[in-house]
Amino acid sequence: MREPGRRTPAKGVHIFSGKPTWVFLTVNIFERDPWLAQTRAQNALHEIWEKKAKAWLVSDYLLMPDHLHLFCVPYELKFTIERWIGYWKDCFAKKGLELGKFQDGGFHHRLRDDESYAEKWQYVRQNPVRGGLVKTPEEWPFRGRVHDIRF
Repeated sequence: MREPGRRTPAKGVHIFSGKPTWVFLTVNIFERDPWLAQTRAQNALHEIWEKKAKAWLVSDYLLMPDHLHLFCVPYELKFTIERWIGYWKDCFAKKGLELGKFQDGGFHHRLRDDESYAEKWQYVRQNPVRGGLVKTPEEWPFRGRVHDIRF
């Protein structure tokens, strides 16, 4: 008998006309290899999200050693979130940084009307504190904002 809970990412994101579509995305590192929280990786991802992979716009993000969290919104509706994730991962791999690999796919969750972006972001910012990496969220350098998105 299967244990309860989602094992694989849900496909697609429901986009409703006239309503903001905020998506909270988590992407893990292959075999949880802790290489992601470093300046070279952060700079490469930030640049890719800012200049190349703009079908979905990234707002706030945070890199942990073995996974990342970000908030994004659709910009070009012809690209699914799965296609966009694959594209920026491919761009990252082609940078030739030889840091490591991302796990296939990602886990995404569309923020519901009663969910607060600010509350979720505060929870995400606490990840390095909960992980014992820093004492306060402000000390964690591997976070940022690519696009300042307002609705």
